[in-house]
Amino acid sequence: MTKISSFTDFHVSFVSDQVNVNQKAVRNTLQLFEDGATIPFIARYRKEVTGSLDEVQIAEIDHAWKKLQEVEKRKEAILHSIKEQGKLDEELEKKILASYDLTVLEDLYLPYKRKRKTRASIAREKGLEPLATWIFKQEKGKPEAEAELFLNEQVPDVEEALQGARDIIGEWINEDTRCRDIVRYAYKKEAIIRAKVARGKEEEAKKYKDYFDWSEPLKNCPSHRMLAIRRGEEEGFLRVSIEPEEEEVLYKLNRHLVKSGNPCAQQVKLALEDAYDRLLQPSIETEFRNLAREKADEEAIAVFAENLRQLLLSPPLGQKRILSIDPGYRTGCKVVLLDESGNLLDNTTIYPHPPQHDLNNAAKTIVHLVNSYDIEAIAVGNGTASRETMAFAQQLDFGREVDIFLVSENGASIYSASEVAREEFPDQDVTVRGSVSIGRRLMDPLAELVKIDPKSIGVGQYQHDVNQSRLKEQLDQVVSSCVNAVGVNLNTASKHLLSYISGLGPSLAENIIQFRKEKGIFSSRKQLLEVARMGPKAFEQSAGFLRIRDAKNPLDNTAVHPESYAIVEQMARDQNCSVAELIHDKEKRKAINLKNYISDKVGMPTLQDIMQELDKPGLDPRGKAQAFSFAKGIKTIEDLQPGMVVPGIVTNITKFGAFVDIGLKESGMVHLSQLSNRYVKDPLEVVSLGQHLQVKVLEVDIDRSRIQLSLKQATQDS
Repeated sequence: MTKISSFTDFHVSFVSDQVNVNQKAVRNTLQLFEDGATIPFIARYRKEVTGSLDEVQIAEIDHAWKKLQEVEKRKEAILHSIKEQGKLDEELEKKILASYDLTVLEDLYLPYKRKRKTRASIAREKGLEPLATWIFKQEKGKPEAEAELFLNEQVPDVEEALQGARDIIGEWINEDTRCRDIVRYAYKKEAIIRAKVARGKEEEAKKYKDYFDWSEPLKNCPSHRMLAIRRGEEEGFLRVSIEPEEEEVLYKLNRHLVKSGNPCAQQVKLALEDAYDRLLQPSIETEFRNLAREKADEEAIAVFAENLRQLLLSPPLGQKRILSIDPGYRTGCKVVLLDESGNLLDNTTIYPHPPQHDLNNAAKTIVHLVNSYDIEAIAVGNGTASRETMAFAQQLDFGREVDIFLVSENGASIYSASEVAREEFPDQDVTVRGSVSIGRRLMDPLAELVKIDPKSIGVGQYQHDVNQSRLKEQLDQVVSSCVNAVGVNLNTASKHLLSYISGLGPSLAENIIQFRKEKGIFSSRKQLLEVARMGPKAFEQSAGFLRIRDAKNPLDNTAVHPESYAIVEQMARDQNCSVAELIHDKEKRKAINLKNYISDKVGMPTLQDIMQELDKPGLDPRGKAQAFSFAKGIKTIEDLQPGMVVPGIVTNITKFGAFVDIGLKESGMVHLSQLSNRYVKDPLEVVSLGQHLQVKVLEVDIDRSRIQLSLKQATQDS
């Protein structure tokens, strides 16, 4: 029986236009989604079907299709509501069915939307709608004389009758699609966003000082500024308005509505001015506030997502024995020791800093632990007292080289108090768990950071202000993308890491862990089919991203999908060797003519991916972690002087620049204009998260704890 797709030719065409991808690729991608395929799987293993679309393009197709479905659901609800009221005529139905713009749909629905009691509805109840209709026609006659015909107990005088009629006309004006479009166009082209400090809040609001008397065209307002102003408004420190020049908008509305200069037209003009102030302008302002918010949110989320991607793909140190230190002053520095697999061996606390300042015992303890446990590297968290702890550790003599790394501890406290941490270390307190997280991040950032809510990792701005469901969707997608790009060791991966693998999720991840406990380690990918509830589809989606070291079949430790094993085995037979020999013999691989293996299901993109994997089987794409040292002699912001050139690490990237840790409590900011001598549109063109670089100090504002840095001037001076 042929499966009927939920999408039509029109849907394919619509999505194709939205994402600028050809219709064949869109159709095939939507079909893959319907068949249960995931974005990482489609991007990696279905290149022939999609025309080699990347993950970003595939995600855009998915997002556009979901938005289109939302529009169609809204359209159905609107049609149902108007039909229930008995007001759905053929012309209106055609307009609604033809529209795929939510703004247009809501404008069409506005006259039929069930409203709470309004001034217009009260006037209708008093029987004033015929008067409003007569006035709105703007024919000859005196409105006052006509109004006298509508006086009664509820309408005692002419002015009240005229006011009621104007209220009804005002509602008609507000619901008129042409009027709304006129105001909307003015907002789009000419709206000004203004911010002022709330009266009496000058001192409390000083962090928003830049916006105490701010205005600029809305269309020019960058996302970071919009988010800052919005936060200031929500905290009650700023008063914000968005509107175009009122006189110009009223002039255009008058031209549309006012047909003559007679007394009735004057009543329409009065109704128009009231409708603009009371209904139209606030309504369209809300609409443009929401649009500006959505745009700012999307840009902030995109930056956050890219920062998260770079952080998750930070180079790991690998399986080394680690001594990890979570620095502190009064409560001391919590020290833990981890073996090559990240298992906790021991823990203690040292007090090298004030108030105890027990340097000698702290030094003896660290040297003893490093040598007793054959420690290969030291990880120091980058929070409070990190600078002093790095300096303390770097001056110790271990009798051999031990690299010392500064590790971001953002989110470590969230992890240490989480259910995940309690499950891993039920007998340890939060300080030990936090130190373990810091050490494990050095060994494998990706494996450790997946245990933490991405919002808490600290590589975004305004993450608590943006659309939370959209943020979660994007960040989860990034985590999934990174986990699948790197692949995971099927026999050592945690439940949390496995849950992000294509096609698995928390339930199957738990079942895999249970299988390992009951039957021991996996010796082949085929064994996955023995895992409870692991069906053919889940196996298809996940197998290529799961690695088994020292497996009998060497392809089980590569990104070659099991569905392609037969191709590699045929290549090996054609070269008169085993698969293992083919992997280890570059000359044999060079002799392969890929065209011989093209079929109706397998094309050149898949074959090229296979060859690339055979060249470097199981290669971790992340590189290797590098040690780093801050400048000596700089301990506080007061030690900085303009003109100094100091080393730093990029800790966060925004649309307006990059934040750089130079070893102080306060991070420095390299503004977009100070990144390079050439024009830079996006900081990611120049810097990346975790990058080591030299920066020049431009300005130090001790009162506001702000440090302005320059990358381009440091480069010029070197």
